[in-house]
Amino acid sequence: AYECKQCGKAFSYLNSFRTHEMIHTGEKPFECKRCGKAFRSSSSFRLHERTHTGQKPYHCKECGKAYSCRASFQRHMLTHAEDGPPYKCMWESL
Repeated sequence: AYECKQCGKAFSYLNSFRTHEMIHTGEKPFECKRCGKAFRSSSSFRLHERTHTGQKPYHCKECGKAYSCRASFQRHMLTHAEDGPPYKCMWESL
């Protein structure tokens, strides 16, 4: 395991440990050429790029909505579950 000398948090993977270390150093090596926003990980940077390209690779077969982020898509899919969503949107009633 890899342990952070700054905060003691442990990581199984060297890559995860190195990304974590950047929290303490402030380093953000992945910079968007379009808007200047910077990121610690390449995956966060690639996800951000979709805000500029409009790419939405996650499509709902039930209703046709599309999402750029897998987590948002998975959250959306819960609305189509047989027993309904696990929560009610607080904004729907407004």
